[in-house]
Amino acid sequence: MRPTKKPIIVDVEASGFGGLSYPIEVGIALEDDTKYCTLISPAPSWDHWDDQAESVHRIARDILETYGKPIAAVAADLNQLLDGKTLYTDGWVVDKPWLITLFHEARVPMTFSVSPLEMILTEQQMQRWHATKDAILAEGTARRHRASFDAWIVQETYRRTLLDV
Repeated sequence: MRPTKKPIIVDVEASGFGGLSYPIEVGIALEDDTKYCTLISPAPSWDHWDDQAESVHRIARDILETYGKPIAAVAADLNQLLDGKTLYTDGWVVDKPWLITLFHEARVPMTFSVSPLEMILTEQQMQRWHATKDAILAEGTARRHRASFDAWIVQETYRRTLLDV
């Protein structure tokens, strides 16, 4: 099933790039132009930290410990906001496992699904994707690499490439 205007986009920032990493921030761009974004307080057993990942997302572990929301609260927020919906991501191979890690730790089922963005893109959209995304990034002032902004960029790129189809 292909969304007609704006798919719901999810982006997850994590403690690292490999299998030991865990989610530290989740951002959602919804169809109605609203956004959800929150830092996630690490579980006691989540101790992997990659300084290179921190240099990309610029979120220090102590910031998470101070301002992060408890895992169960984040899972509950996401389920309430997204129940029964399908979210799309341009980083499915990492974003979906990080969300699974979050919900597993919260010990609650995820009541929404996550799908690769490629499942709803046409050939024409794929051909225009990078140039369109670069143009969107060039329009605005420099923004931090944060989950909700990244989700919005993907959503806006989808929308603009769809208009050109």
